[in-house]
Amino acid sequence: MTVFDPWLATSASFEVLAASAAAGTSLERLRQVRWRRLLHVARTGTRLYGERLHGLSDDAPIDTVPPVGKAELMSRFEEAVTDPRLSLPALRAFTADPARIAQPFMGRYLVWESSGTSGEPAVFVQDAAAMAVYDALELLRPGPAWAPRARSTPRASTRWLDPWGLTLRHAFVGVLEGHFASQVSVQRLRALNAWAAGRLRSFSILQPWADLLGQLQDWAPQVLATYPTVAALLGEAAQQGDLSLPLLELRTGGETLGLAARRRIAQQLRCPVRDHYGASEFLPMAWECALGRLHLNADWLILEPVDERLRPLPPGVLSDRCLLTNLANHVQPLIRYELGDRIRLFPGRCGCGSRLPVVEVEGRDEPPLVLDGGDGRRVCLLPLALSTVLEEQAGVHDFQLRQKDRQTLVLRLGGPEARAREQAPRCHAVLQAYARAQGVRRLRLLDEYGQPVPRGRSGKAQRVVGLG
Repeated sequence: MTVFDPWLATSASFEVLAASAAAGTSLERLRQVRWRRLLHVARTGTRLYGERLHGLSDDAPIDTVPPVGKAELMSRFEEAVTDPRLSLPALRAFTADPARIAQPFMGRYLVWESSGTSGEPAVFVQDAAAMAVYDALELLRPGPAWAPRARSTPRASTRWLDPWGLTLRHAFVGVLEGHFASQVSVQRLRALNAWAAGRLRSFSILQPWADLLGQLQDWAPQVLATYPTVAALLGEAAQQGDLSLPLLELRTGGETLGLAARRRIAQQLRCPVRDHYGASEFLPMAWECALGRLHLNADWLILEPVDERLRPLPPGVLSDRCLLTNLANHVQPLIRYELGDRIRLFPGRCGCGSRLPVVEVEGRDEPPLVLDGGDGRRVCLLPLALSTVLEEQAGVHDFQLRQKDRQTLVLRLGGPEARAREQAPRCHAVLQAYARAQGVRRLRLLDEYGQPVPRGRSGKAQRVVGLG
């Protein structure tokens, strides 16, 4: 069993469909209604927001509310949720068990954790009402998986007989070993219906690359979802003749997808590429239209572009970071929550016809590290996989892994030097094991202690740095 309510799912679907056809003024009124409702729930239901919203009415403008960061939200977790039975230690114990991925916490909440790119991972809790909104946005907003631009691609013409891809084989390629939002969502979908259990599979990027390619070749997915850096490597494997998949569509998310990379991947894998924008704090934040533009689900979230001092920026200006308000989650309210993503909002209406605002996102964009594998071969190590290995297996979160040459990585561990020296052997062991599994015959690791991990203006550390 998992978190799902058929009545709430039906209601949310009707709301999403109605808003998709509504005029811009109607969307703004709808968003204001939901904003006032969230403000009331947060102020009356939590101690943290009760303090922050003291003196504000239920119709207070959003820019009068002080922003909140992840560190404060986690340090005061029990004061920031509307169910007093929720406890951060209990949730961390729950997410420490991979066998419980997508299972309901306390019989009613879906739980996942962030990747921890800016320190200790955060924990996010959703009830059936929030999940109904996410489901409806994921299913209905992008439209059928086979967008009009895919009509001329090979194998796509017959897909109009099955617009939602219910008869197709789907694959998710990512990190499966933790309670991350994508993997939780995949396993929840498999638990909800027999179709997903038989037509949707997950594949780990932490396994040896040759094993991953073999498993994908055997499964032969027609729709594949992954990160852009993984998609780029799959495209190279296809170009070299090591992979051949009957793909009708590739879905990417979680990292920045550049235009040149998109074109190259689409050509190599011989299928359309559709990008998505989401976060652990709000899974389906934006969807890509047939013109290749990302549209913000602005009826269910508010995303404010701000500068380094959290001052608002006008449309068309690239932000230093952004503030997210989740209008769907009343269990763990997120009001003006700081995200490190740099965004640009565009005024006017998109040529696709949607009235939802267009957003451009600059998120994570870390190319793979290329190391020598012996016999003249090169081995690509994915930054996301390296970060996951250190976080999940070595238990460290404040680090930077920097490539020095084709055989050497420099590991900088933050915090007190004594603690870093105690952590280093664990880090070396898991990194060496992962590198060997990928085909790196000789990896040299150097340590740096007593120096802070470099961070950008957003406060986020670039965890993995290549040769440049």
